[in-house]
Amino acid sequence: MSTTGKKGFYFKEFEEKSVSPFDKLFGIFKELITHTSGDFDEAIEWLRELDKEYELTDENYTIEDFIEDLKAKGYIREEIDENGGSGIGITAKTERAIRQTALENIFGNLNKSGAGNHKTKASGQGDELTGEFRSYHFGDSLEKISLTESLKNAQINHGIGEFELTEEDLVVEDTQYKSQMSTVLMIDISHSMILYGEDRITPAKKVAMALAELITTRYPKDTIDILVFGNDAWSISIKDIPYLKVGPYHTNTVAGLQLAMDILRRKRNTNKQIFMITDGKPSCVREKDGTYYMNSNGLDPYVTEKCYTQAAQARKLHIPITTFMIARDSYLQQFVDKFTEANQGKAFYTGLRGLGEMIFQDYETNRKKRLK
Repeated sequence: MSTTGKKGFYFKEFEEKSVSPFDKLFGIFKELITHTSGDFDEAIEWLRELDKEYELTDENYTIEDFIEDLKAKGYIREEIDENGGSGIGITAKTERAIRQTALENIFGNLNKSGAGNHKTKASGQGDELTGEFRSYHFGDSLEKISLTESLKNAQINHGIGEFELTEEDLVVEDTQYKSQMSTVLMIDISHSMILYGEDRITPAKKVAMALAELITTRYPKDTIDILVFGNDAWSISIKDIPYLKVGPYHTNTVAGLQLAMDILRRKRNTNKQIFMITDGKPSCVREKDGTYYMNSNGLDPYVTEKCYTQAAQARKLHIPITTFMIARDSYLQQFVDKFTEANQGKAFYTGLRGLGEMIFQDYETNRKKRLK
């Protein structure tokens, strides 16, 4: 019996995707270089240990071959360290590769969802077609006129004997504005981000790299600024993210919020927002005389009140703050609840798992509406 044209499932033995020895090691290397904050020697030492345990290489392709390929492909270069000695550092090409990997790992569902540029709910004389039609109004751009729909209206309204097209027959395909968003991502680098046997800073770095890569490649009209806060707060560039380390710091949330608002005040976009990743309580503020008031014992009312004041100030500037709270202590959640109420923002109480997806979803949601 002929089976031509029949459809069904065809089963065959699983065939592992062919990956070159370099690509296999490079994928692991990118993870290690992120964990080691850009320390090439430490990353290679870890890679050698993994090779001993899992036999990643053989006599045909060794770790030394991999290092030579990294040099030849422009992923690493010879450098002079602070003491005048020679060493090896990663290049901008590696930094970009790390960001792209973070984007794929964290926001990999973008391709499946078919997400394009974000849209607002407001329609009018925007720059993207919606697929919906309306009557022509004086002032509408001529290129927005739908010829097919307009000609159809002319035939319906005037018949096909003598062709006539009037202004009442014209139909315009409606458009939506593509809103622009300015985002500041605040990352807590206080000592607690590596305490209790849990590495919290590496996932935070991956999220920052993924969000930066997402915005710069898919939403180039948007802006993304990254800042870190410990005893003080300061901005870092996108290329610095892989090298970010936790310091012996307290948590000066106030300084981070002040810097974030200063950055956003200079942006011309209407839509502005702050994302804050933190795992600890605010425990530090800088006084007007330059000294620091610090208290790590519980929630200090003097510190928290200053945080609430900054949250309220951001609300007056129409800047919503979304807090991603890694810690789950009940008294810290109460602080975040009050902080969020003062700002009328949002808070997510989350572990490290799924942090990236939550930030992306919130970014997408905020980009689809005007934050006024």
